[in-house]
Amino acid sequence: MTIESERFEPGATVVRRHVWNGKVWTAMPYRVLQDDDEYLVVANWPGMRALVSTTWIDSFLNGGLHRERTINELASGSWELGWWAWRDTTVRSWYALDAHFTVRQYFDADLRPLAWYVDFDLPKQRTRMGIDTFDLLLDLIVDPDCSRLRWKDEDEYQHGRRLGLVDDQAHRRVTEAREEVVGMLESRQGPFSHDWSPPPHQTWQVPVLPDDVRRVL
Repeated sequence: MTIESERFEPGATVVRRHVWNGKVWTAMPYRVLQDDDEYLVVANWPGMRALVSTTWIDSFLNGGLHRERTINELASGSWELGWWAWRDTTVRSWYALDAHFTVRQYFDADLRPLAWYVDFDLPKQRTRMGIDTFDLLLDLIVDPDCSRLRWKDEDEYQHGRRLGLVDDQAHRRVTEAREEVVGMLESRQGPFSHDWSPPPHQTWQVPVLPDDVRRVL
């Protein structure tokens, strides 16, 4: 059962969780920039603490070594969560609530744009603390001026397909979403036509996860 929430006011804390088979895979707090019926725009920056797979943490700290173990754990449902502090970049994220993708823009320490980053994921379900979705393992990285793009983690996506994490229906939706995103990039439409200035977070209090963030209703 999903608990419907009211819309979140700018500056409020929301939580994005990736949930698989009733269990939280990741949980990240954000500050709200904008919320309406179609999309939720949020910000995060260095120092914000998230819960993520301990195997993912180990892989990240070792240069991405053995990332397939993270996918295997996810499919088995046997992962453990650990604390991870966001580092290095400020991020503005645009969650299209009904879409199979999320668009982000990354900024460096001087708030200069580094790249667009598109996550392919399930449509977002509102909860009392924010939104729940599930990362479908495929990503797209785009230069700040949208002049060049490259697909990322296609091997992990195929591995997830083999393990049943991305079923045939989700695969069809991702294929459609890939075409939609590329079209938006080429025409500078959708999220790519929105305000993507660095979020004004310098005076904001760092949001934190609620105590019951692991509880899935």
